[in-house]
Amino acid sequence: MDSLPLFHRLTGQPVILLGEGETGEAKRRLLERAGAVVVDDADAEARLAFIALGDPDAAALRLKARGLLVNVADRPDLCDFTLPSVLERGPVLIAVGTGGASAGLAKALRLRLETLLPATLGSLAQALHTARAALRSRWPDAAERRRALDAALEPRGPLDPLVDHDDGAVAEWLEKGVVSTSAVVEIILSSADPDDLTLRQARWLGRADLVAHDPGVPEAVLIRARADAERQELREGVSLARSPGLTVLIRLR
Repeated sequence: MDSLPLFHRLTGQPVILLGEGETGEAKRRLLERAGAVVVDDADAEARLAFIALGDPDAAALRLKARGLLVNVADRPDLCDFTLPSVLERGPVLIAVGTGGASAGLAKALRLRLETLLPATLGSLAQALHTARAALRSRWPDAAERRRALDAALEPRGPLDPLVDHDDGAVAEWLEKGVVSTSAVVEIILSSADPDDLTLRQARWLGRADLVAHDPGVPEAVLIRARADAERQELREGVSLARSPGLTVLIRLR
């Protein structure tokens, strides 16, 4: 991965757009939809710039020299950042990017995801945001609160995000929600390739509070776990750490 996906807030912020034709207009519509103040002056004060010109090299170099981050249509070699294909469900934004390799592939993946995500996903996100104070009151401990949310949002859980929910789903869950008890599950690797993990194993890693693993387990597998999950290398004579939530053991064959 040579890029870090970020969501940049643009509401009320000036963004330079040097564009012409349909490509330039498409960039303008996208920026205005995100709340940006689009300016056509290359000398304006801004942090980001978009270029959609037939001969963009000179303009790109000039803006880069001023310290702006630049996106140039159809010229990934000149881009400081690329634009993903975006799926929107209210406050939920899913961005699919290929690092400029193929915008068509990113679009195809986004369209496929469109068919999987229910129209109520945005409402669910907003309801969870509104319930933040109630969540903290119900589960004051942050780790316990996260485990409760993980359990509610898992497949077939009361707040499964791939299922349509009515407006009262979050409130109903808060009334009777329970935190999943501590558990230990074991993953026996069939290979060093993380793509060989089963869907269930990938979900375990995504929920794990503690990842305990044999020496030699590839980093490519370990990074499939949450970034904030604790890690412990299993060694002879060293006791397994205790976790109040989910512990995943990763063993080599």
